[in-house]
Amino acid sequence: MSEQQRAVPPVEAAVRPAPDGEGAADEKQPERPSSSRAAEAGHTLTVAAGVDSGGLDSPNGFVDPISTRLFQDEVESGGNCDSPKGTSSKRLLHRGTATFPEVVETTRLTYYERYKAYQDYILGDTKPSEVKDFIAEYLEKVLEPYGWQAIWSNDMFEVLVEVTDVQTSNLSAVVKLGEPFLYESETYPLNTEAMESFLEAKEHLVPLQELYVVFDESGEFDQTALAIEHLRFFYLHIWRNWDEDDDDDDFDYFVRCCEPRLKLYYDILEDRVPADLIDEYNRLLSKCEETYKEFIKLRNNISTSDSESESELNNISMVEGVKLCEQLEKLQYKLRIMESPLYRYVLRQDAYGLPTKQAKGIRPSGEKVIHVVSSSMTIDLLQSLLREKLNPDSVTQEQTLEFHSDPLIAINACYEGDVVVICPGHYCVNGYFRIADSIQVEGYGLPDDIVLEKEGKGDTFVDCTASCVKIFNLKFIQHDATEGILCVRKGQAILENCVLQCDTTGVVLRTSAELYMKNCDLYGAKGAGLEIYPSSTCELFGNDIHHCKEGILIKNFMEQLYDMPKITMMNNLIHNHEDYGITMTKFAIHFTKKKAPFAIIMQSASDAEQKSNPQSDFNEHNLELNSDCCGTQNIPHLLIEECSSNKCEQTVVLNPFNIAECDEAVTIELISTSATKREHSRSRLNETLDSEVNDLMSPEMFPSIVGNHFKKNGKGSFGIVYC
Repeated sequence: MSEQQRAVPPVEAAVRPAPDGEGAADEKQPERPSSSRAAEAGHTLTVAAGVDSGGLDSPNGFVDPISTRLFQDEVESGGNCDSPKGTSSKRLLHRGTATFPEVVETTRLTYYERYKAYQDYILGDTKPSEVKDFIAEYLEKVLEPYGWQAIWSNDMFEVLVEVTDVQTSNLSAVVKLGEPFLYESETYPLNTEAMESFLEAKEHLVPLQELYVVFDESGEFDQTALAIEHLRFFYLHIWRNWDEDDDDDDFDYFVRCCEPRLKLYYDILEDRVPADLIDEYNRLLSKCEETYKEFIKLRNNISTSDSESESELNNISMVEGVKLCEQLEKLQYKLRIMESPLYRYVLRQDAYGLPTKQAKGIRPSGEKVIHVVSSSMTIDLLQSLLREKLNPDSVTQEQTLEFHSDPLIAINACYEGDVVVICPGHYCVNGYFRIADSIQVEGYGLPDDIVLEKEGKGDTFVDCTASCVKIFNLKFIQHDATEGILCVRKGQAILENCVLQCDTTGVVLRTSAELYMKNCDLYGAKGAGLEIYPSSTCELFGNDIHHCKEGILIKNFMEQLYDMPKITMMNNLIHNHEDYGITMTKFAIHFTKKKAPFAIIMQSASDAEQKSNPQSDFNEHNLELNSDCCGTQNIPHLLIEECSSNKCEQTVVLNPFNIAECDEAVTIELISTSATKREHSRSRLNETLDSEVNDLMSPEMFPSIVGNHFKKNGKGSFGIVYC
């Protein structure tokens, strides 16, 4: 990168007043550099009255608790920067008589603008040990050396000052009090003389990060304001105290550290990271900071004396230092994993390493509580509840009633065996439901009259880990999500008469979990409406799953470790999906024509079932894959497209010349895969094929898939994707 390229970043947009009521909550920064607003905005500088409590990220004066807690680092720049920790986490409001001049507002920079500034003008391809030198060089070129006013703002006071010199080597500015004297503090009232004495004690040096440039109509100091904003943001949200102590200094700091941390910051700002992941990252970051401070303190206390006593103490300190160093490396590794967008997605999906909500168990008093949720309780509604829901036939006299206006508070207050009754209304939920105890949540009325709508992004709406959770007669709505609307991580979840308006994935059934879903309406998922993981148990009766990318996704990974999921599907309507109605994902392996024996086994199983239950006849109660196919068909052979070297996945479709019911095709594939797994397992134990066939015929191995209807699915009713 040439010197001319790194010289001065352009200021493309003119300074303009900040629009009324416009803040970080209303105008989200785009996630990717390709955002249209990012491309149009350039380096947008606006004018704000003084420095309010919004800090760096909330121009409307609202402090984002997550953003202020996250990335809190004590700024240590060249050892001479005495900026107190957390300077941006608390800003004083101008409630007094002092009228501060307007400052240049630079906090609404987009991801694209910050990315380009750090990559092209500030850091380039610098190493960690060179970061401070590169920043000083950048500031030397862009900052006006003197003659501009600023508000010196920290967590103690705000005062108007004038800059007389800039010392970029230690990131400081030489200042004097501005005229007129403008000062504001809620806890430290100082007059002009006291403030002059304070400045003299500091040799008139103040950190550049604490200066907010006063607006000038000429625009002469806009570039200075922007440069200080980049500096302030870097040391608050990007830089870590241990970065320059990395033993491996031969890497691009921007690529390894700056870019992922910047992306994480904006992902949090956009609510794209689950709250649990943020809390865990924040906990690890705080622990890493404490460990690093202990390590530095221990390292500085090691004596260079050759005395015997000092040598013994040094040996003990070195052993402790090695332990702290190992602990620090582990914490830094975990932080890097969570800062990576790809690994962060994996952690979010699997909840790996995250603290899970612990079940409370039975209430200490032993009583069970009925939680009634209503935005406004009327006499008529209460009488109706007592008559229809809380009558002596349904509840006992010993049960206690508690009333809530927020369903999230009600569910969080539950113990084992409690019941939550939600009255008609539209409830906006700021958070998500984490259900770790076996409770029952039901709506009083029709699902469309009891709406639970999620606010924000990032989290699963309902997360179930209890042994048995029952949810009835509710409508869930999710917007702009990055995770599914409901996730059953373990235990059993029972859903009846619910409406699920999804955004990304619909319902996720994790490994070894159980789901019973009846008469539910699920739609709108950009991924699969229902994801079924190996070793799980899924029972679907009379559901309508429609208008998703895929209807049902059956995951068949790790086949040597997990069994096939046990699936029962009866009388479900699966239609209007972009891809397949039912998709099975498998590892790319070669199949042979030895699938025929399994088809024969399936035929025998079907004949036996039809004799015991005539209504299970596939050909009478299932819709055909195409409108022109009819009559009884034999069990079809599946067309297998073997994976080639230039393809990462292949799809298996039904033979168009020998079309049968989709129910049969799914059944055959499930049994075939299950038999293959059993064969691998049995071969190690030298068992015969006869015992395999007996196991296949067991109803526990494979429940029924009958009576389902498949319509207007983009790629067909059933497909197998090899990846």
